[in-house]
Amino acid sequence: HALILLAAPDPQAVRFTGLRFQKAMQAQHQRHWELTASPAAPPGQIGLALRLRPDLGLPAEGYRLAITAGGLSVEAVDPAGLFHGVSTLLQIGAQSGADWPCLHIEDWPDFAVRGVMLDISRDRVPTLETVLALVDQLAGWKINQFQLYMEHTFAYRAHPEVWEAASPFTGEEILALDAFCRDRHIELVPNQNSLGHMHRWLKHPRYRPLAETLAEFDTPWGIKMQGPFGLCPVDPGSLALVRGLYDELLPHFTSRQVNVGLDEAVDLGQGRSQEAVAARGAGRVYLDYLQQVYADVTARGRVMQFWGDIIIGHPDLIPELPRDAIALEWGYEADHPFDAHGAQFRAAGLPFYVCPGTASWNSIAGRTANTLGNLRNAVENGLKHGARGYLITDWGDNGHWQSRPVSDLGFAAGAAYCWAWEANRALDVARALSLHAFDDPTGNLGQAAYDLGTVYQLAGFVPHNSSALFWALQLPLEQLPAYRDRIAPEALTNTVHALDAAGALLAAERSRRPDAGLVRGEFELAARLLRHAVGRLRLAFEAGGPARAELGRDLRGALEDYRSLWLARCRPGGLADSAGRLAKLLAEYAD
Repeated sequence: HALILLAAPDPQAVRFTGLRFQKAMQAQHQRHWELTASPAAPPGQIGLALRLRPDLGLPAEGYRLAITAGGLSVEAVDPAGLFHGVSTLLQIGAQSGADWPCLHIEDWPDFAVRGVMLDISRDRVPTLETVLALVDQLAGWKINQFQLYMEHTFAYRAHPEVWEAASPFTGEEILALDAFCRDRHIELVPNQNSLGHMHRWLKHPRYRPLAETLAEFDTPWGIKMQGPFGLCPVDPGSLALVRGLYDELLPHFTSRQVNVGLDEAVDLGQGRSQEAVAARGAGRVYLDYLQQVYADVTARGRVMQFWGDIIIGHPDLIPELPRDAIALEWGYEADHPFDAHGAQFRAAGLPFYVCPGTASWNSIAGRTANTLGNLRNAVENGLKHGARGYLITDWGDNGHWQSRPVSDLGFAAGAAYCWAWEANRALDVARALSLHAFDDPTGNLGQAAYDLGTVYQLAGFVPHNSSALFWALQLPLEQLPAYRDRIAPEALTNTVHALDAAGALLAAERSRRPDAGLVRGEFELAARLLRHAVGRLRLAFEAGGPARAELGRDLRGALEDYRSLWLARCRPGGLADSAGRLAKLLAEYAD
C-alpha cells in the first residue's frame, strides 16, 4: 500500500485533500493509498507527500508539484494550495493513466477570487445532488467562490406564500452545501436580490404595497414592462423586508460576504419614488438606498457585494460608494466595456469583480464565440485594472431552457482563464471540455457541445444577448415573418447541416461519467429544439418547411423529453412555467 503523507501542523486541515486523491486512485487504478500523518514513515513507502510550507515564497493558493521516479509531491503555502495542486495531479493522472510523466510545476492564480454564480430563480431549481456535483467539478478547476442567485427560492419560514410552488432550497440544504464547499476550499456566498427583480414577491397581496409601481413602465431596452417589478426604495417597509430576509438567510452561511443584488432597478422613479427622483436625481435615490443596505450588512459583520450596472451610469457618484463594498461589474457580450468600467472603479479606489457569463441563457445550446470572447475580455481587463475577482455567471432568463451541461463550456473556459490567463490563452476548449467535464477520451462530446454553441451564428442574425433560433420558439408564429429579411433560406439549411454534424459527434461519444446517458440526452434535446426552431421559421417564411401537424407531433415528443430530463436534475417547482412556454406553441399547430 502506498502512503499519502499529510505533512502539516494540523493534518486535519489537509485530510480531505488526501482523501480526494485516495478516492481517485481507487476509482482509476483499484489501488488503495493509505493516509498517514507520521513523518517517521519509511520514505520508500510514501507515494504522495502533501507538505504545507508557508515559507515557500508563492502567492496565496500557490503550489509546487513534482512527479519523480521516487514518487509524487505537492508543496503549498496554504491548505487551498495543496488542494489545487492535487487537482492538477489528478488531471495529469486522468490523462496519463498508470504512466505518470516526470515533471515539475510551480503554479498560482491570477485572480484571488474565482467564482461561479448559478441562477436558481428563473424556474429551474436544481436538486441538492445536482449542485453538489457541480461544486465538486468546479473545485477541481480551482474555483474558490460559489453563489446561488436567489429571488424567491429560499424557504423563508416567515414568507411561505412566496416560495411554496418553487421547490426552494431549505436552510438545512444550505448548511449541507456550505460544509461541502468548505471541504473543497470554496466560499459559499449568500446571494439575495434586494431591490429590483422582486416581482415574484410583489405579485402577492402581502407585499404589493412595497412595489415601486403596479403600472406599466419604460425600460432601458426600449420596451415597456408591466409592474410590479422592484421595491420602492423610499418606502421604509422595503428595507424592513430586506432586513428580515437577511435575518433568516445569512446565518446558514459561514461566508462573511453577501451579494445584495441591487441590479436593473429599471422602474426607479416611475412610480412611488418619482417625487424623490425629481428632487434628488435617480442616482442619488439609488445610492441612498444602497448605503442603507450597506449599513445593515456591515452591522452584521459582513462585506457587501452589489451589481455595478446602476451606479456605473452615475459616474459622479462612484467616489461616494463605501470603500469596502465590492462592485460586481457584469456584462455578457464579447464587446462589453470591461476596460472603461474597470478604469472607473479603479480610479475611485473601489474593489470590484469582473463578471462575464456563460451566454447559455436565451440560446438553448449556448453561444460559443460570444462566450469565449466575453470571458477573455473580462479576464484581460480585470487583470489590467486590478479586479479582485472574476465571477462567471449563468442565468436562466425566459424559462431557463438550457440544461446543466450546456453551461460547462463557459465554466471550464472561464475557470482556466482566470486561474492562469497566459497559460490558457490558446486553450483548446473543446478538448479540455471532453477531458475535464465529460470524461470522454474520444473528444466527441466536448466538440459536440462546442459546435452546438456555434449554431446560433449560422442564422446570420444575432440578437443582443440571445439567438434568433431561441426567439423562434418564444415568439408567436405570426411574428416570425419579420425575420424573413434577416435570415436567408440557405442559412436555415446550413443550420440543419450543422445540427446533423453535431448529432454524429454525440452518437460517437464515449463518456465515462456516471450520468453519460443523461448528458447525451440533454444535448440531443437541445439539438432537437434548435431543429424545431428551424422548422417554425420555414413554416413562417412559407419556405417549404414541415407541416403544422408534423411540427405538433415533434413538439409533443420534445416536451415529453424536456419534462423527463428536467426532473433528472431539477425540482418540480418551475417546470410547469418553463415547459408551458413551449407547450403554448401547440395551439399554433392545431389543424
